[in-house]
Amino acid sequence: MLRSESEHRVVVVSGLPVQHYSAKDAVAEAYAMVFLVDAGYATQREVAAAFGCCERTVRRHQMRYHDGGMAALAARCGWRPGRRRVPTKRVRIIEGLKAQGLGNREIARRLGVTENSIRKMIATPEPASGQQALLMLEDGRPTEGAPASPPVPAQTAPVVRTAVTRSGAQNSPPPSASSAAARDAEGESLALSLDHDPTNRSWDRLLACFGLLDDAVPLFGQAQAVPGAGVLGAVPLLVASGVFEVAHKLYGAIGPAFYGLRTTLLTLLLMALSRIQRPEALKEHDPQNLGRMLGLDRAPEVKTLRRKLTRLASYHKAEQLGAELARRRVEARGQLLGFLYVDGHVRIYHGQHQLPKAYSARLHLAVPATTDYWVNDQSGDPLFVMTAAANAGLVKMLPAVLGEVRQLVGERRVTVVFDRGGWSPKLFAELLDADFDILTYRKGKARRIATKRFAVRRAELDGRSVEYRLHDQAVRFLKGKLRLRQVTRLTDSAHQTQVITSRWDLTDIEVAYRMFERWRQENFFKYMREEFLLDALVDYQVEPDDPTRTVPNPQRRALDQDIRRARAEVAKLQQAFGAAAADNREACRPTMRGFKIAHSKLGRQLRAARQRLDALFNARRALPARVEIADLSRDAVVKLATERKHLTDLIKMLAYQTESDLLALIRPHYARSDDEGRTLLHELFHAAADIDVTETELRITIHPLSSAHRTLAVQALCATLTETATRFPGTALTLRFALHPPRQTGMAFPGPRSDPGATGSATSPRQKPDSSRKR
Repeated sequence: MLRSESEHRVVVVSGLPVQHYSAKDAVAEAYAMVFLVDAGYATQREVAAAFGCCERTVRRHQMRYHDGGMAALAARCGWRPGRRRVPTKRVRIIEGLKAQGLGNREIARRLGVTENSIRKMIATPEPASGQQALLMLEDGRPTEGAPASPPVPAQTAPVVRTAVTRSGAQNSPPPSASSAAARDAEGESLALSLDHDPTNRSWDRLLACFGLLDDAVPLFGQAQAVPGAGVLGAVPLLVASGVFEVAHKLYGAIGPAFYGLRTTLLTLLLMALSRIQRPEALKEHDPQNLGRMLGLDRAPEVKTLRRKLTRLASYHKAEQLGAELARRRVEARGQLLGFLYVDGHVRIYHGQHQLPKAYSARLHLAVPATTDYWVNDQSGDPLFVMTAAANAGLVKMLPAVLGEVRQLVGERRVTVVFDRGGWSPKLFAELLDADFDILTYRKGKARRIATKRFAVRRAELDGRSVEYRLHDQAVRFLKGKLRLRQVTRLTDSAHQTQVITSRWDLTDIEVAYRMFERWRQENFFKYMREEFLLDALVDYQVEPDDPTRTVPNPQRRALDQDIRRARAEVAKLQQAFGAAAADNREACRPTMRGFKIAHSKLGRQLRAARQRLDALFNARRALPARVEIADLSRDAVVKLATERKHLTDLIKMLAYQTESDLLALIRPHYARSDDEGRTLLHELFHAAADIDVTETELRITIHPLSSAHRTLAVQALCATLTETATRFPGTALTLRFALHPPRQTGMAFPGPRSDPGATGSATSPRQKPDSSRKR
């Protein structure tokens, strides 16, 4: 029996009370259910009927108790009752999407939530005014009934105090010198954290739960030997790239959350530099250590990071983000844009969807794939990337790619370097008219040049000694209308490589050097595949493809095979008929009529084969050369989703650019930077560091590296980074970098005594030791 009286409940078994607890104590009631079933006093169905719940609830209590004891009964999984799946701040977004005619399922996909959440959000009325207890008044004091806020830490003292109302409006104090200085890199006012313990951000998480926080403020604490904290040395260059400022302008706030836009971008960038190649790899790293580098109690989990990527992809602004970052890159490195390298990278697809095929140079096969076209500057660093529609070739994509280049560089005339995939004299004439110079390999047969006409050329280019055997001449295309320059290189194996260019002002050795430096881009692709997992499949989403896109008619391809077989059969019969005519004895068959009568069977076979060949030709003429993709298969009218992949490619591209900028800073202090520079940066990114925080500074003290010369190079790099006086994103703390002095691993041996009175008893270092002494 279960007896209830006022606020107390008693469980009675055989007339004896076995459990007595308060009716408000949910943990004690759950334990009573577990006790009755485990002790064998009642079944799950009987306990569920007595306590007014379902059998699944009883089984769930049993599993929790067996796994974690009484503490597990207090834990509550799932969504908290009364909390909205979608914050109230997104109601306007949902209403706008509804006005566009989108359904609940499409809205849920764009917001990264379930369809039921959208239904509940639309049907649920506004919450009661009792939840306003957590809101703040304009003077910064909590409302009546709200818990008192903890003291503000010292590192957030200069920030602007902002009062957030339910409607999202902000009431800020009048501008002053302190408030004007409290601006971060994005140009927005720094938020205020209610937490004072860096390891416990419960207040900020509570505000984010009620939709009152867009991004958690970084709050650092003292930490010693944080693994991988050396990657924070890349933060000044990440801030200088402008990614946080550009993203804030394009995306704004990605919704009320503890992990907002700034935190998400910084997490993804530090993951890429630390070689955490995909969100799933976060499971292998300590979230507390990663959180210390972000100024949080813990780093976001895998599912959280996936949702943030989905949320960012729903804005469809990755192309704008890449274009703005490229524009800033051009402003900073305009001197390296005289030569631009363009090449396509084939990303092979191994899924179940029917995708267009592309030729893979690594596999020497045509496989289902997606082709991305990258543009790299003169030093090999990436500038921007574009995804080709239906794996379009370089000849078709080059005008679109150079259209983006023209918007970046303005009226400046640049030289475009590409491989034989872009060979088209007609395209060359169009590019020259558009104020572009070309540099590429010659495709097709060319007249071989005599060996004696080559001359040895030597030069010092980009700090390197270069030597080639070259021949220079003028060539014409398009029936003499297009005049270009051909520089031919002769290798030691007597192979001749022809290079075509429109640059007449360069020396022949410089033309050859710039063409062969195209391998920097190939090395870039290999490095990105191995280090940043460029070919990884980011998601399994597909998008509808253009149904009017035309492809070669597969029926004509089948007829072509039949025509080849029919031609082979006709040729075989003609050969047999001709052999029979050659062996014919005129004495027996002096006329052609007699020969045909003698070989009538062979003649009938030949005429039938010719008729079949003519029928196949007529059938092929009746078929169109190209058909729309929608007429072939409905499953083929899809393509891989490009937005999320483009966004992750931009993150990886920015990480590579940051490495290149760090390598440029470390090159004067490291003699082997060209060979081991990036290896040194990898070691730096994985090095441990101490984190110290003051009222105005965030001090990162990196531990020594594996060797003394690398440690000295990193020490000079720390001094350079400190001079930038960069603030950590989202705070007013200035970054200062230092290096621990290297440890003394050797033992100091005392030299000979200089005291004349002790010379008789001391042993000289050169004196042979006594062989009778034991070791």
